[in-house]
Amino acid sequence: MSAYTGRLACVRCGTESDDSAPWAGCLACAVDGVSANLLPRYDLAGRGDLAELPNEPGIFRWRDLLPVPDDAAPVSLHEGGTPLLDGSVLAAEFGVGELLFKDETRNPTWSYKDRLAAVAITVARARGAHTVALATSGNHGAATAAYAAAAGLRCVVLTMASVPRSMKTLMQSYGATVVAFRTAPERWQVLSEAVAKWGWTPLSGFRNPPLGSNPFGVDGYKTIAYEIIRDRPEPPTVVVVPTAYGDGLVGIQRGFADLLALGVIDRLPRMIAVDPFGAYRAALAEQPVVPVTVPAPGTVAFSIGTPIATFQGLRALQDSGGTAVAVPDDADILAAQQHLASTVGLYAEPTSAICLPGLQALASQGQVSRSDRVVCIATSSGLKDVDATASRLPAVPVIDADLSALNAVLEGAGP
Repeated sequence: MSAYTGRLACVRCGTESDDSAPWAGCLACAVDGVSANLLPRYDLAGRGDLAELPNEPGIFRWRDLLPVPDDAAPVSLHEGGTPLLDGSVLAAEFGVGELLFKDETRNPTWSYKDRLAAVAITVARARGAHTVALATSGNHGAATAAYAAAAGLRCVVLTMASVPRSMKTLMQSYGATVVAFRTAPERWQVLSEAVAKWGWTPLSGFRNPPLGSNPFGVDGYKTIAYEIIRDRPEPPTVVVVPTAYGDGLVGIQRGFADLLALGVIDRLPRMIAVDPFGAYRAALAEQPVVPVTVPAPGTVAFSIGTPIATFQGLRALQDSGGTAVAVPDDADILAAQQHLASTVGLYAEPTSAICLPGLQALASQGQVSRSDRVVCIATSSGLKDVDATASRLPAVPVIDADLSALNAVLEGAGP
């Protein structure tokens, strides 16, 4: 039976409410002009372990710790169960004792957003939703479209004209109606109106400033923490997460908090947010800690290109004793993408590869050391934006059919 209480609580002020209409966030904070998400509450009393349900598909093996009705049929494409890849070849380079990569590119639509979509759409269908909709730069839209198709729900994706063609193609291929806008706030405005007038179920946020995504979906990310500890019982000391609105960051942190409450682990890992513009670093520097707007000139890591942090993401950092780091240089991010692929064998989206220069910055600041066991969350596949990778690679030579021509290329390529 689910530990979910049917109640939600504000990540900022703690105000509780029922779960009938959680999409717009905390109403008490909204009165003060503040955007803060509501997230599910659980009663873990009497639950002494992380019990799996082997007959359930994908991440629903942990459905008792998810906000899913007991009688709801899971909408699953067998997401989750992703491996921890050994990054020992990079551990010494980045000055840590152990380095692992949680390879979320193995999910059905090649990103960790599948975990959010699986839970959010399961709840939406159980509640009788007819249309799910969201504002997205790509990964979230592809995941929602795929799971909506599996659930038999209509999906409407509001994206931006600047999003790579490959992202739009994925969303359309899964059957979604995809429309593009010139700016992010335009998407939020239209989504807000559609939710209010047409009763659509939002899978993303639509407030400005942002507060985070569908509260039920956010807790789908808790399963990343469960899997890390199942596969590596000694908990990491540091978990590095590419971060925009903080859905993954807070979801993973909440998963570790569950494990602590259940007695499975004896301490929380420090959560680290990495983003290109330093939105989280700037917020943590405020007293009190509050989101502030930073310049956002553009980035190859566009999936996390937010100019402002969220209270839910900041809560995850504060509750875990974590911190944040900025990686603004596209050249650094793309070099890290190639380095990760050519050493670990993991071709990650630039948004994911940003973890490497982030980790390097942390080491230079003394925030991590050789006593640390680090897990980086590789959130999405590089196949989502191949053009970004190709922009810094040499052209593939066309040669004559003889070994001397091949040898000339090999000698020019170096060792």
